[in-house]
Amino acid sequence: MKQIGCFISLFLVFCSCSKKKERIKPVLSDITEAVYASATVKATEQYQVFSTVNGILKDIKAKPGDTVKNGDVLFILDHNVASLNTENARLALELSRENNRKNSDKLQEMELDVKLSKDKYLLDSSLYARQKKLWEQNIGTQLDFEQRRLSATSSKNNYEAARKKLGQLKTQLENELEKTTINYDINRQLQSDYIIRSTISGRVFDVLKDKGELVTPQAPLAVLGKSTNFILEMNVDENDIARVKVGQNIEITMDSYKGQVFDGVVDKIYPIMDERSRTFQVDAHFVNPPSALYPNLTAEANIIIQTRKNALIIPRNYLENGKYVWISKDEKKQIKTGLQDYRKVEIIEGLDTSKFIYKPE
Repeated sequence: MKQIGCFISLFLVFCSCSKKKERIKPVLSDITEAVYASATVKATEQYQVFSTVNGILKDIKAKPGDTVKNGDVLFILDHNVASLNTENARLALELSRENNRKNSDKLQEMELDVKLSKDKYLLDSSLYARQKKLWEQNIGTQLDFEQRRLSATSSKNNYEAARKKLGQLKTQLENELEKTTINYDINRQLQSDYIIRSTISGRVFDVLKDKGELVTPQAPLAVLGKSTNFILEMNVDENDIARVKVGQNIEITMDSYKGQVFDGVVDKIYPIMDERSRTFQVDAHFVNPPSALYPNLTAEANIIIQTRKNALIIPRNYLENGKYVWISKDEKKQIKTGLQDYRKVEIIEGLDTSKFIYKPE
């Protein structure tokens, strides 16, 4: 038994000594530093259609795949109550207009009263002023003077009362007409809320409700967008967003087009972070889009930060602790790195293409 144990120990030592560590030499190659982002394909001006009111879906005027124009009717909700309210408001407005017409003769009478009372006031004021001058010259009697003064005061009061009465009637009629007009406009707008229209000229990608269903402002009814052009919505981590700039190139891959890489360009960086995902939305457009695209396709994007030509490159898994490489089986060396991607790292100082380096265990 002792002989068998010794044999096994010697066999293990021999195998471990004969096992070779993987080694390579650094090579000259191009390397690109990029920021990774998950992405979703969106149609230009893609949006979800919502209702602003509660109601029962009475009629659906569009179906998936339809082309619509701005202002086209998409859905009609049951709006009997709204129609009745609008009709009541319209009748009230017509009544108010009729009252205005009926009161036009009354207004003319009151305007005439104001004119006559003004003329009398001006005449009595003139007679009072003349009598006052005579009285100051001791001409005439005190009775005449007092009568002229009272007449002028009475005429003035009558004139002001007529003016006030005319103004009150005009204000009353104007307010009543304005009130009924506003009420009619409000009810007409509320009624129009039950007819849901497209806000763009584009395509209906999906209809999310069926006829007869309850509609609320919280649930979308459809998805619309422009099918002739698509954008890429990317989610960039907060740790990388400072390196992303408008105009940078992008390499795009999609499960729908395996093995193909498409080019894109960063168009817009949204200046607020999503607190839940800790990411920023970045929009881009395709330079060479695929032959067919559909909303909500998933994609992966690499936003190119910078590229180095003919750089000294080693695999990333040969780097230890971000700054050491093994130059022999039992000796490691500190080096200076440059650009990195998910597979390779650039060596700036400490290595050349003539010496082997060993893969860390």
